[in-house]
Amino acid sequence: MRFKSVLRFCSPPARPSCQDSVSYKLERSLHCSSLNTETQRSVMKHYSIARSQQGASTLVLALFVIAILVTAIVALVFGHKLGYQRGYYSMQNETQQAVITSKESLQELKDLRVSHKIATNEVATSKQELEISLANLKELRENQQAIMVENRQVAQLNDLYAEIVSEKGGMPLQILGAKIEPLPENAFEYGFDIGMLASDGKAKRLNPTLTLLDDDDFVEVPLEPVSYTIEGVTRIRGRFTMPAGFKPLQIKLNLKAAGQEVEQLYDWKLGAKVDNMPLSLLDLPDVDESPIEP
Repeated sequence: MRFKSVLRFCSPPARPSCQDSVSYKLERSLHCSSLNTETQRSVMKHYSIARSQQGASTLVLALFVIAILVTAIVALVFGHKLGYQRGYYSMQNETQQAVITSKESLQELKDLRVSHKIATNEVATSKQELEISLANLKELRENQQAIMVENRQVAQLNDLYAEIVSEKGGMPLQILGAKIEPLPENAFEYGFDIGMLASDGKAKRLNPTLTLLDDDDFVEVPLEPVSYTIEGVTRIRGRFTMPAGFKPLQIKLNLKAAGQEVEQLYDWKLGAKVDNMPLSLLDLPDVDESPIEP
């Protein structure tokens, strides 16, 4: 703060006499000196107050600055601590996640190793199976080739026998084997092996007839096909369904070929119970073309 000092000057009185003038100057000098002293005291007082106020202002400013610095330091410390904690927890979470990921990766690696081992074993097994299959295929081809050669030899021998038999008048029409077997759903399978060789060595037409007989009635079994070609041995195979309520006592087979006729009666009787019989005709295999044992 600034203070202005005002100096007061006494207005000059009327000029007195010489004695009075000297007294006047002396009094004036004393008065002015007194005024100057008071003024200096006032100025000093004001200066002291100003300095005191300025010192207080500086102290307040210093305290304010200190408070700001302390607040900043506390904020920095708190922020550092908070940031450290967050960073610590974040790094801890990342570390835990990294550990979990590492464990999962190790488990996946183990699984891959196991899968690779299994795949390797499967490949080795497949190679072994392939080698076995190739060996079996080679053996089957060799067996098939041997069977083909044997069949050709048998056919050649049969042709020779047929030629010899034909030259001697041929082989008459005859039944070489017969069978009747029960099937599911009241069905039956029949089979007949027929032999004949004409004197001229040529194939002849064979017309078979199969009939079921009881005491009063008979039922003719439809054959498929209705006629065959015979030159040596012919196999008649088929299936039929027994009519409801019909119980045959005999079965008759009639054969006609090249002017020859053969008729054979068989007693109808079922053999022992057939084990492992299918439940339906749809589950049956094809008709067995194997030769019938006498």
